[in-house]
Amino acid sequence: MQTIILAFILMLVVVVGMAIGFLVQRKAITGSCGGIGALGMEKACDCDDPCDDRKARMAAEEARKEKEQAWQKQRIH
Repeated sequence: MQTIILAFILMLVVVVGMAIGFLVQRKAITGSCGGIGALGMEKACDCDDPCDDRKARMAAEEARKEKEQAWQKQRIH
């Protein structure tokens, strides 16, 4: 039992140390190899026809862009 508690405390210290290091650096979390974008893929599945969830996100993003463009046209300079 003592070994389990010691291992838990050690892991807790490691996780806290990594969290403090992350907060001190103030950098965004990024992949080491550049992620999917480095492979030239726009989406994770890289299929010809996106799934329904992806289509919904794309439609919402397009609607947001159109709304922002309309706002930019109508704003007072």
